[in-house]
Amino acid sequence: MRFYNTHAIDGMKGNPHISHDKGGHHGDHMMVSGSVKKATPVLMLVLLLVAGCGNLNPFQPDPGLRSLDTPVHKELLELPRPQEKMVAAVYRFRDQTGQYQPSDNIASWSTAVTQGATSILLKAIDDSGWFTPIERESISNLMNERQIIQSIRAEHGQVGPLPPMMYAGVMLEGGIIGYDSNIMTGGAGARYLGIGGSSEFRQDKVTIYLRAVSTQNSRILKTVHSTETILSQKVDAHIFRFVDEDKIIEGEAGYTVNEPSTIAVTRAIEKAVEKLVMEGIRDQLWAVASDEEEFLDEYFAAYDQRQVAKANIDVFGRQITDRRGNLGLGLNLGGQRYRGNYPDPLTRPFSSVDLMVRLSPRLFGGLSVNRGEIAAKHEFEKTFSGAQLSVRGVLFPDYSITPFLEIGGGAMVMEDGWFRPSWDDYFPYVSGAAGLEYMLTEGVGIHFSVRHRYALKDGLDGVQLGRYNDRVWSFGGGVTFYRF
Repeated sequence: MRFYNTHAIDGMKGNPHISHDKGGHHGDHMMVSGSVKKATPVLMLVLLLVAGCGNLNPFQPDPGLRSLDTPVHKELLELPRPQEKMVAAVYRFRDQTGQYQPSDNIASWSTAVTQGATSILLKAIDDSGWFTPIERESISNLMNERQIIQSIRAEHGQVGPLPPMMYAGVMLEGGIIGYDSNIMTGGAGARYLGIGGSSEFRQDKVTIYLRAVSTQNSRILKTVHSTETILSQKVDAHIFRFVDEDKIIEGEAGYTVNEPSTIAVTRAIEKAVEKLVMEGIRDQLWAVASDEEEFLDEYFAAYDQRQVAKANIDVFGRQITDRRGNLGLGLNLGGQRYRGNYPDPLTRPFSSVDLMVRLSPRLFGGLSVNRGEIAAKHEFEKTFSGAQLSVRGVLFPDYSITPFLEIGGGAMVMEDGWFRPSWDDYFPYVSGAAGLEYMLTEGVGIHFSVRHRYALKDGLDGVQLGRYNDRVWSFGGGVTFYRF
């Protein structure tokens, strides 16, 4: 469903009950006056919000948005010049999806994409400089008009045939073959004491195919395709509060941005025309001008770079370039809490240094050296050093942000003093962790995680008691430097 703007601010005021008992008029007047005084600031706030509701739109008209020119259009204009323009005919480049505008509430008979894609394609091939487009979509109207011209000329004694119509060397066929709605949706929001806000987004995708056909022998010379995403976003804020026993203030404001589907179709068609021209040059289906041949390598280098960048984007429009190297060094800081035989555990600092080696695209093996404290209020406080081996599984290694899971095992050694381990007081443990990592740049990532370590023998707190061994929960974050 496409989002729609929501701008509504309503105020409701309760009616005070006025008693008409004899001798009670003065008291009732005081009660009404007091209620009005209490409501006055609220009413002023509502009036101000209503007065400003017409100016809630955060966007101002941009003269640049009145044109359908897209960033892809610049690439189309920068194509190398042809040795000779090809006469091209486009009979109809139509919507083959048959899909109507998606709606969750009502049956909508509006089409999801533009029905004028033929006009967009004609402009794109003309702007590319490689084609001379001729009219074929309204060929019947054109033939009728030529007959009218001949009839009028015959009536006025003008003799001689009309100039012949041009014929096409290639036909451009295809159409809009896919419109996928709600391929990605999401949002976030919060509310506290009747005041809150939310944000939602939705992503759709349109796909087109384009092919060049020889009119001499009906051979399909080249077929290309392209896809584009359509983004919709909604942001709103609202308030619903009782300002008195019988008075409510309610307000709502927000805006919605829906990317025009026509712009997305235009981008997809222009990408397809650019790809058709460049791939045709590469396959030697058509030739560039002689003075452009020496720059052909530069054209293809820029074109291939764009194609590689597009190839590293998945169906959801997310970048899938691997930014993590084969060797990583991580630094971590956080806090931890012991759970054992004493009540009132305290949060104490924890730090570690991790060395990770990539075992596969999704698996890392790691060695961690750590140090921290455990404590319980008024009972004990201990410092330990430790080390562990672990295996980390990265769920989405090709994305800049991904969750990860980790399992491992190691040992903690209690210290008698500053970095003076007591080797007789050590505790082996198994651990598990879950976290989220975000790659700031290629080779540098930050992460946040929660870890649980379960001791294989009891007595972290000096007491061996109970059914379960002592354990430690830790949380925190850090940075990892990867080397390729």
